[in-house]
This record gives sequence, structure tokens and C-alpha cells, in this order.
Amino acid sequence: MLSIQHIRKSFGDVQALNDISFDVPNGQILGLIGQNGAGKSTTFHSILNFITFDGQITWQGHAFSAEDFNHIGYLPEERSLMPKLTIEQQIVYLARLKGQSAKVIRPQIDDWLERFAVKGTRKSKISDLSKGNQQKVQLICTLIHQPDLLILDEPFSGLDPVNADLLKRAILDAKQRGAAIIFSSHNMENVTEVCDQLVMLRTGNMVLHGTLQDVRNQFGKTELFVTTDWDARRLATLPGVASVTPRQPGQFRLHLSDPAAGPAIFASLTQGHYIEEFSQQPPTLDEIFRMKVGEADA
Repeated sequence: MLSIQHIRKSFGDVQALNDISFDVPNGQILGLIGQNGAGKSTTFHSILNFITFDGQITWQGHAFSAEDFNHIGYLPEERSLMPKLTIEQQIVYLARLKGQSAKVIRPQIDDWLERFAVKGTRKSKISDLSKGNQQKVQLICTLIHQPDLLILDEPFSGLDPVNADLLKRAILDAKQRGAAIIFSSHNMENVTEVCDQLVMLRTGNMVLHGTLQDVRNQFGKTELFVTTDWDARRLATLPGVASVTPRQPGQFRLHLSDPAAGPAIFASLTQGHYIEEFSQQPPTLDEIFRMKVGEADA
């Protein structure tokens, strides 16, 4: 388990992290989210001992040792590949930095290239690859030594939905074998799909922490999705409805000022008859992100 306890970090007058604490158990995925400059990369750099900080970070109950760092897979937000190397040379070079032998790594390369559908061969130069394929090679470099702790900073950057799904499966495979995983993403759909828990940072402070459902439930079931022959104007007259957003013909999202209004709205719309859709839910993570970041800008 990765445990972060009361870490603080400032750069001059800027408080980049302010008393941040959370755990990432083995076999779980934590999404670290927040606006640009919230402190996500500073948190990663603190874990990796790239910078000094106040507080305590432990791995499996002890301070990180040199050997422990060999079992971390880190994907930085910026590409850090060497363009003159071939794919094979790049993967072997970074694996050897993690204490892996070329004899062990080389036989695995073709399988990983196929798994991530890389458009190129092991002899292709990094400079000849598209940005998306360079990102996939960097992901292979991060994963090929089967790390026990994965730190992924914007791992889906530059990937289309099909290739993003390939990465999600790889992340879930790592979770299944017991790795502790922490990653950041500005795409809340990716966080929703794979995370067991999340931490939201805002200007260096932790403003949300918990499982995805617990975090969503904090905001109440204020979103109501309905399919009805009522029009938007009529729906807006229902007590407790703050706004109405059309989605498709006959489909609407109602934002409620009072979640308790749901049963009365259901009775008004159905009047004892069947309707195709009536689903009352908490806000999505994307909506919560906008609310919390908006508070900082207000």
C-alpha cells in the first residue's frame, strides 16, 4: 500500500501542497484530479523523491528504498523518449534502468507491441512514429517490468477512444495482479470507468476524497433523466425543477433544486402509466469537477 500522510510543499510563496493525506491499497486504482496547477504533478514528484517535501510517504509500511523504486512504473505527462533510438532500444534501455536484463525484456517486446496495436516494428525509430504510437511505446516502457506501483500522469493523452480502451484494459490487468495505481486525467469519463476512489485537489488543497459513488452522493440526487411526451416548457413548471435540458426528441435532463421532489415529479409524469425512462442520479464526476473548480474561480 502507498500511504501519503500530511505532505506539504511550497515553491517560494506558492503553497503547492497543503496537508495532503490518502492511501492507495494494493489492487486498487486512485484517480488524482484537479485543475491545472492543483498539485497533481507535485504529488507524483514527491512520491518519486524528485523533490523534497514535509510529511511522510511510505510503501508497504516503510520508507521507499532504492530497490522499491525499481518496482515503480512512472509515465510522465511529457514524452521522454529518445527519438534516435529504435523501439527495442528504447524499451530495453528504460527496463535496464529498473534492474531488468535485456535477455528477459527482449522476448516480450513483440507481444507488447501487438497488445497495444503499435504501428511499427521493434526496429522502427521513435522519430518515425506518430504521436499516438509514441505514447503507446512510452506506456509499454512503463508497464513491461510489471511494476507493483504505477504512477500515470495523463496516460490517455493523444490516444483515440479505441487506443484508450487498450490502455484501460492494461491498467485493469495491473490492478488484477495486485498493483497499486494512481493516475491523473482531465477526462472524467476515464476516471469514472476505472477508479475505485478519487482525490480532488484545488490549489494545493484536498477538497474531495472517497469512492466515486460516495463522492457523487455527497451532492444529492439532483439530476433526473426522463423520456416523456411533455415539452421542456411544461417540465420546467414542475415544483423542484430548476432547469430543463433537452437531450434527444422526447428525452430531457432535469436539474432539481430539491432532490426530494423526485417522487412527486414521477407521479405527475406517469399518472399511473408506464414511461420509458425515469432515472434520478447524483451529478456526474464531470459536473462535480466543474462545480468545485468553479468555486476556486469565483
